[in-house]
Amino acid sequence: MWDTILWIAAVIIGIIGIVRLIQRDFVMGAVLIVVALLVGPGGVSLFT
Repeated sequence: MWDTILWIAAVIIGIIGIVRLIQRDFVMGAVLIVVALLVGPGGVSLFT
């Protein structure tokens, strides 16, 4: 169950990061994408 929630959260954070990059907010976009990679269950999860 937690894997699904973390995966959905990572996808949402990643999409917001991509939108920030499109809006030329490169620093915040990059930070959000890195956070999405860390939170996602496929990456290095912060919760395990």
